[in-house]
Order: sequence, then C-alpha cells, then structure tokens
Amino acid sequence: MGEQLSQLLEPLASQFRALNLPEPLTHWGHPFFMSIVMFVMGGYGAYAGWKGRVLMASDLKAAIESKAEHRKIMPVMFAMMAIGATGGVLSLVIQKHAVMASPHFLTGSIVLIFLAINSLISFTGFGGDKPELRKVHAYFGSTILVLMVVHALMGLKLGLSI
Repeated sequence: MGEQLSQLLEPLASQFRALNLPEPLTHWGHPFFMSIVMFVMGGYGAYAGWKGRVLMASDLKAAIESKAEHRKIMPVMFAMMAIGATGGVLSLVIQKHAVMASPHFLTGSIVLIFLAINSLISFTGFGGDKPELRKVHAYFGSTILVLMVVHALMGLKLGLSI
C-alpha cells in the first residue's frame, strides 16, 4: 500500500524535485513547521482548555474566555495536522523514502484518528453536556499531546536516518 501511495504521489514529487529546493528544506521543512503546529498551537490549545476547566469554579468569565480560545485554536490545529501529514508523506516521496515503513507514520496516523475522535466528542456537545464526556475529552486530549511528543521523537529518529 505504501508503494502504491508513493506511485500516486510521484508525479507531484518529481515536480518538487525539479524545483531544486535546498536539501535542508526538503528534509527538515515538514518537521520544523509541524513542530510549531504541535507544540505551539497544541500546547496553547491544551493550556486554554485546562485553564477553562480549572477556572470554572472560581472565575466563570475567564473560564468561558479560555474555553473559547480552545475552541478557536484546536480545529485549526487539527486541520493543520491533517495538511501537514499530507506534506510529510509527500516529503518522503520526494526523498525517495518508503512512506509507511516507519513508526512515525503509524504514530501520526494514530494521532489524527484520536484527534478526530476527540473532536467528535466535542461536536456532539459532550453528549448533551455530560460531565463525564467533558472529562474524557480533557484527559484523552492530554493523552494525545503525549502521543504527539512520541510522534515527534519518532520523526526526529526518521529524519536523522534518512
């Protein structure tokens, strides 16, 4: 399946190769930009979400503002992660490296699936505003961030091996 994906993307990859982009850009561009998405957007989004949960008992206005920030940034982060995954796969094809052969591909796929599941929890209105689903959303989201760190480490290992 990885070979089929590589063949499908090869025409686009060959066009990028023809641009003679600097090797560091081709090699490290994806991890550079995705680390910004993951750590800056994801970190801030998680912080805003948790801040909103913590402040609910003491400062309702600040809690609502923090939750609004979380709701603004996390869908954008999810979209950027999906776009970035596509760019990462294309980067591997450009570098003529096997697409699905690394743990980085697996962890990235799991991150996207888990983000989609967590998004669905919130899009349902937490099942009619059930506190248990809000708690699941918060802890599952934090677990996803930990997985993102593992994913980044797998990516660093992949980048250093190519």
